[in-house]
Parts: sequence; structure tokens; C-alpha cells
Amino acid sequence: MTARSVTLDDVAHLAGVSYQTVSRVLNHSEQVSPRTRAKVEAAMQQLNYVPNRVAQQLAGKNTRTLGLATSDLALMAPAQIASAIQQRAAAQGYHLVIAMANASSAPQDTVNELLAQRVDALLINLPLDAQQAEQIQLQCGNKPTLFLDVERSAMVAQCQYQSESGAKQAVDHLVALGHQQIGVLNGPERSASARARFTAWQQALSAHRLTPFCVLSGDWSAASGYQAVLAQLPDKLPQALLVANDQMALGAMRALHQHGVNIPAEISLIGYDDTAESAWYQPPLTTVRQDLQQLGAISVDRLVAQLEGGTLADERLETELVLRETTAAPQQGQVNVRAIAQQLQALARRLSST
Repeated sequence: MTARSVTLDDVAHLAGVSYQTVSRVLNHSEQVSPRTRAKVEAAMQQLNYVPNRVAQQLAGKNTRTLGLATSDLALMAPAQIASAIQQRAAAQGYHLVIAMANASSAPQDTVNELLAQRVDALLINLPLDAQQAEQIQLQCGNKPTLFLDVERSAMVAQCQYQSESGAKQAVDHLVALGHQQIGVLNGPERSASARARFTAWQQALSAHRLTPFCVLSGDWSAASGYQAVLAQLPDKLPQALLVANDQMALGAMRALHQHGVNIPAEISLIGYDDTAESAWYQPPLTTVRQDLQQLGAISVDRLVAQLEGGTLADERLETELVLRETTAAPQQGQVNVRAIAQQLQALARRLSST
């Protein structure tokens, strides 16, 4: 025989209030005094009461539930954004439901997972072009929906970091050090963020009458950064490399370390995001900072404001360059000397085997 679930009546009886008062507390009504709210919350805790969100959904009530459609949480930036969103949602009295996309699913399928749970509003942190975003907006109907990784031209509400300021600071910094051969390791073409960063880098380089020395690409993972740089070794390295996120920069650093390339004496690196671990790389990574905690908090605040009667406005946040220890002035000729030495070693091995 299973134990009976605790009901609102049980909470009301223990707290000495009406059923309606308990319901108001659950719905965060301002009509309840702080003293009464504290009594009801204490009764809930004592009885281990868990709100029945399914029943609230079936009754058509606001469940104070937000939905987050996100990219792979194995990647650092989406994971940190999701964490920030969850923390802010809880502080605002909202529950968060997360649906994570996979390589074989369409973005619309991930959003449908959230809509099936009757969330009150949605945050979409998936790489989308304008057409995809506008289709998802129609799919969500009149539910407040905010997009975090979308082409700027999309006619949807957006909360994103601007790429121009951080990209310009990164390029200006490298040029000021004396670098002219500046390469790019970008994210996947399908990502609006990757495309925006690449365009911003191109514009910043063009202002110095430069073009990218090489254009590499990865899928945001450290492994892809490792493989992309490995393919350039030993003799095709630029003097400096702009990397579209910190995880790919970590992989790039591993490949360089394995082949005896000194950072920053032989190549300078600048990452992107300033994730929590980037200050602990060896050497600590110079990177373009996006405050992911701020992004999560502001995006939740924008949605909650609309749910509570406000309007959902676009938010453009600024990036900044964080200087650490992976950039330095170029040492002319050192990369070519290393390449020649490695080629001579390879030739010696071939000759010794014949």
C-alpha cells in the first residue's frame, strides 16, 4: 500500500490558513503577508510537500516554469549559461526544465520537448539562422521566447553579446605586439555566434590592412581545436591565432605543447568566452570575455518581466579582452627554424632506415 500524497489541504491545516492562502503562496501572490507566507512555507517543509506541476498544467495555470532549449552541455559555455539561468530562475521563484539538442535532432524537436511540458516561457540557446528562429517563434505561439544564439537579422527577441568590441580589442592587441601573420580557428559554420565572431575578426583585421593568415575550423570541442592545429604543424603556423572559444584553445595548446611550440614565445593565442577554467590553463589564457553569468541572469529577467506584464526587449551585451599570459611580441624566424629542424630530423630518420 502506497503512502498518501500530501495535499494543499494538509498544508493549510498545519499552517492554520485557508486552502486559497496556500494556493496564493504557491503562485507567489503579493496578497499574502510575509508572516503568513513564512507559516505556509514552514508547513510545506515539515510535510515535505511537493507542488503537483502536472495538475497545475492540466488546470491551465501558470506553473512558474521556464524552458531552456540548449546545445550540448558537455561544452563549457552552454553548461555555464544553463547553470546561470537555473540559479536566476530559482531566485525569481521559477522552476527550469532543460531540453538538450543532439546531432540528429532538429531544433524544432528540442523545442517541442519543452512545449509538451507546458512551460510558461522559453529560452532558446541553439545555433539558429534567421529563418529557423522565426519558425520556432511561430511554433511557440504567444509564449514569451528569447533567443541567445541567433543571427541578428532574425525578427525575434534576442539576448546576445556583441562580437565587434572584443574582436577589435583582440586584433588591436596582437597588431600592437607586432603580429602580422594572424590566423583564425573558428567554430562550426552552422553557429550564428561563430559566424558573427569570424565577421568581426575579418573587419578588425581589415582595419589594419590584414587578412587571416589561415582559417581553421572546429566544432567548439577541445578535441576539434587539437586536430585543427595538428594539421597545421609543423610549418604552417601563424605568428598568432584567434580562437572562437576557450575549449578549442585548450585543444590547440595541447597540440602546440606536444610539438614543442612555445606559447607565447613562438605563437600567441587568444581564446573567446573567458570560461571559469581559462585562467588555469598553462599558460593562463588571454581571451575575449563574455560574462556568462550575466547573460543567464539578464535573459531570465527579460522573460520574467514579460510574464509579469512587461515587454521583451532585445539586449546587446559588450565583450572585453582579458589579458593573461598567452600573447607576446613575435620572435622573427623562430617558427621557420623549428620547422626546418623537424624536417631535417625526419630526413635523418628516413636515411637511417635505408
